[in-house]
Amino acid sequence: MIASKKGVSSLLTFLIAFSFVQAQQGTVSGNVSENGEPLAFVNVFLKNTKKGTATNENGDYKLEGVAPGNYTLVVSSIGFKPFEQNISLKKGETVEINASLVAEAQMLNEMVVTGTLKAVNRMESPVPVEVYSPTFLKKNPTASIFDALQNVNGVRPQINCNVCNTGDIHINGLEGPYTLVLIDGMPIVSGLGTVYGLTGIPNSLIEQIEIVKGPASSLYGSEAVGGLINVITKHAPSAPEFFADGFVTGWGEYNLDVGSKIEFGDKTDLLLGVNYFNYDTPIDNNGDNFTDVTLQDRISVFQKWNFKRENSRIFSLAGRFFYEDRWGGEMQWTPEFRGGDEIYGESIYTRRWEILGKYQLPFREKMLLSLSYNDHNQNSVYGDTPYLADQRIGFAQLTWDKKVGEHDLLFGSALRYNYYDDNTPATLEADNIWIPSLFVQDEIEFAQKHSFLAGLRYDYNNRHGNIFTPRAAYKWKPSDNDILRLNAGTGFRIVNLFTEEHAALTGARDVIIAEELKPERSVNVNLNYLKKIYGENGTYTSIDLSAFYTHFSNAILPDYDTDPNQIIYDNLDGKSVSQGVSANLEMAFPSGLRFLVGATWQDVSNTENGIKQQQILTESFTGTWNVSYTFRQLRLSVDYTGNLYGPMRLPLLGKLDPRQEYSPTWSIQNIQFTYKGLEGFEIYGGIKNLLDWTPNRGNPFIIARAHDPFDKNVTFDPNGNVVANADNPFALTFDPSYVYGPNQGIRGFFGLRYTLF
Repeated sequence: MIASKKGVSSLLTFLIAFSFVQAQQGTVSGNVSENGEPLAFVNVFLKNTKKGTATNENGDYKLEGVAPGNYTLVVSSIGFKPFEQNISLKKGETVEINASLVAEAQMLNEMVVTGTLKAVNRMESPVPVEVYSPTFLKKNPTASIFDALQNVNGVRPQINCNVCNTGDIHINGLEGPYTLVLIDGMPIVSGLGTVYGLTGIPNSLIEQIEIVKGPASSLYGSEAVGGLINVITKHAPSAPEFFADGFVTGWGEYNLDVGSKIEFGDKTDLLLGVNYFNYDTPIDNNGDNFTDVTLQDRISVFQKWNFKRENSRIFSLAGRFFYEDRWGGEMQWTPEFRGGDEIYGESIYTRRWEILGKYQLPFREKMLLSLSYNDHNQNSVYGDTPYLADQRIGFAQLTWDKKVGEHDLLFGSALRYNYYDDNTPATLEADNIWIPSLFVQDEIEFAQKHSFLAGLRYDYNNRHGNIFTPRAAYKWKPSDNDILRLNAGTGFRIVNLFTEEHAALTGARDVIIAEELKPERSVNVNLNYLKKIYGENGTYTSIDLSAFYTHFSNAILPDYDTDPNQIIYDNLDGKSVSQGVSANLEMAFPSGLRFLVGATWQDVSNTENGIKQQQILTESFTGTWNVSYTFRQLRLSVDYTGNLYGPMRLPLLGKLDPRQEYSPTWSIQNIQFTYKGLEGFEIYGGIKNLLDWTPNRGNPFIIARAHDPFDKNVTFDPNGNVVANADNPFALTFDPSYVYGPNQGIRGFFGLRYTLF
């Protein structure tokens, strides 16, 4: 009994002493970030002590049980300058130290490959390349990359049809067919599939999106006239073990991304991702008896195999399957009316699969073989007009990356196969085109901080013969944080109208091809200045300024104006010019505040017979913004995103058409709240289109003669012109091509993400 009492007494004494000591000790905690973004797994320790830890996935750390005294807190991670701060800790005190790390000079920027087909530091690239990470995409969650690009300065997703809602990407005011879409550097997305290439890839599998504005035909061939978008997917080692991301909106839209990293032995990794999107609630808020937003049922399955080889040589193989069923039209439409002339609907069944691979040859020289192939089948009806099309694109490319003295050389040879067939009168027989290509580029540092790049590409097309596309780039880098780039080059594009102009199939306009179309040619000059400023207090600033000028010859543009009942395609007998200036300002503060603001002014015009006219559906200026703030103690982030578009000329059906000839200045704005207080989870929600803006504001209607979509009650004179009468006072035919912005109004959204590293 006595022993027991002594034991209890000793235990009580120990506990009291331990509690006393604990009460005398303090805590050091805080958050570690770079440019306002949290950094995970960063080392945090007190110098010359054994007290240390690492930050969690939200960048938070905590050192508990620290005796009172004076210390030096050290925060370090590979690739960043160490952060040190002296602290004085009193009895029982909690000190909060937030650290904003600055990358080492050689690590200041992302690696990019799109500008030169070489992996280079963004600040070293002679070609300006804009880089956007998955973090950027999360600030305004969308069901596709196509929609997410609305917050990129100078880039606008354009909806081309009020009914089917298909669209394309405009860069610096140029139409979608001038933009080439790549996946992992492979030009597998073309014509029919442009919008589908930016749909269905789970955001968590995206490493980054690289955007080049201006011609890149000397490296990528046809279609890279206005610019290109390269969606780069992750390598398995940098991907999470498992992720899931799902959200729902107040309009009844559902989107789910699920993916995983799977290891097969020591040398093989598989990335697997599935995207599913569904929207099946017809809504007609503007009262025209047509769906405001196309109904969609879509699934996409993506997988990427990475094989480990000796000397870290590249070997990867990826594939994707995509299927979508979408329709829009009169509210009472059902599939039984598909292709008939009773109830109007536009129904599109799309089946698409893609494969792409990269293999570094087993030589001492850096030689890379790239292969891709895609098959795109589209079964569509636009009212009672069927559009059945098949497109196949095969691509093979061999590049040799070689340094000789001061010369950084790249040699390449490519072979592209295009197959296209449809049931339209414009396609009398299937196209089978082989396009062999050779290209070379040389970058040389001819003086300290100065370099020059020259490139030349040769393509042979069996219809148009020999095509040469040269380019040149000058780079001056006065410091590690300043770079001035001047680029000049040419581009070319070979057109297939019906894969690019859905307006040719919707409504009642006749399609007229005036003559055999020649390839479009362009000459471009771009001046870019990029400056980065790293403040001693952790503040980060980036300033990006550009001026651009592109001159087109043989431009092929749809003429909606000559005859309201026709769309006339012809090579422009004159010139087409796109010119303007753009600026981006990005700032991040240690407090958790970060913003990115961009603006572009542009003049895109066509001049024919001495008459200059603004290009149709092209805004005169754009603005984008992204403002974020993180309440670290609450683990809550707020993102306010938006865009602003200046007036653009719209396609009217004649002088009596009562709709506005120019769009007003309009804006889409969004707000999102994200909570990261649960390990591995992110809970987010907010409101899209805060201003509830839709294009029907100020217009009597958007779709012309929506009540008579088959023109059964339209009267024509002997010359085919519409006759104005009591039933049709404005002399209109059914036409859904008057569209410049989304019809979807204000709506809430809520989502949940889970990531397992």
